[in-house]
Amino acid sequence: MAFLGETKSHPTAEEVYKEVRRQLAGISLGTVYRNLNQLADNGMIRRLHMQDGIDRFDADVSEHYHLYCNGCKRVYDLELKLPMQVSKLVKAADKSSEGTVDGCVITFWGKCVNCG
Repeated sequence: MAFLGETKSHPTAEEVYKEVRRQLAGISLGTVYRNLNQLADNGMIRRLHMQDGIDRFDADVSEHYHLYCNGCKRVYDLELKLPMQVSKLVKAADKSSEGTVDGCVITFWGKCVNCG
């Protein structure tokens, strides 16, 4: 699924499917879903649970943040340095929890420059 590694658009599974079908005409939507979910479960890509209920996928698994646009429904990377890195935030949450905290996702929402 080279398409996902080449795009910054944070596509849905259906968008990945449409692009992959251009090169692999016989591929099914179910195969795309299974592969995306397996890659996400193994930490090779990132699954983004968006507030519209539609998951999006990101090949960049580095620590970074996203803006979800309530207007156009696109997802954008944010170049943002927060006072506390997510990894430190997770460790702090784990220490204060009676259970175990494995991770977190921080997504900002609002409007992009085009919808603003």
